[in-house]
Amino acid sequence: MFMKFVTQTRVLFGFGLQTAYLSMTYFDRFIAVRAIDSEKYWAARLLSVACLSLAAKMEECRAPALSDFPVKEFNFESNVMQRMELLVLNTLEWKMGSITPFAYIHYFLSKFCKQLPRKNLVSIVVELIFATVRDTNLMGYRPSAIASAAVLVVLDRRLTRQDLGLKINVLSLSGFLDIENMFICYKRMQELLDTENIKLPKRISSPDLSRIRLRGTHLCENSSITSVVVNKRKRLIFGDYDQNCDTPEEKRQQ
Repeated sequence: MFMKFVTQTRVLFGFGLQTAYLSMTYFDRFIAVRAIDSEKYWAARLLSVACLSLAAKMEECRAPALSDFPVKEFNFESNVMQRMELLVLNTLEWKMGSITPFAYIHYFLSKFCKQLPRKNLVSIVVELIFATVRDTNLMGYRPSAIASAAVLVVLDRRLTRQDLGLKINVLSLSGFLDIENMFICYKRMQELLDTENIKLPKRISSPDLSRIRLRGTHLCENSSITSVVVNKRKRLIFGDYDQNCDTPEEKRQQ
């Protein structure tokens, strides 16, 4: 219900996938604190509008007015939607700058992809990451784990756990990435490529990539993270939300 609304509204307003993903993050964080009666469809829709509106204000150059959102069947008044926005803000303690996997795409592509043109891969990785919102288990992993797994599965679908470990261990930030969790994300994304019918360019699917993979240090990093991140908005922060984001295993232990 929520995903369908977000997807349709994103297309209607031309929002980016980052905006849609961020709204779903807000939604998940909200219901983790406040329960919503599943039978109250109007309440879920009101929350959906508030989350998407707030995400648009964070990500889009021009966010639509609340009155422009497609909620005619409920006839919500603007002041009601504004109060829901405020409730979301207060519930999330005004911490709206959630780190998403999209923030890490260019970094991991710069580290793992030295031969292929990265520009052609970004849209595929973005599409794959957005597809993960349909998997509640994947959404529980750290954004950096989701992003790195998405990049690697797009570059090579045949990696073993050992291959994955070798690639991650050469990164200066490898201590922040759990190999086991990454491999779980990687295997699940292999399935998503098929179920979501995400097409990979033929060049990525060719056998040549496996030979590139076996060269070892060819894919190692040679530059610092600051040479990759060029503006404050896209700065990689291994800490705050990402480092404090519990994995499903950690949640079960709590």
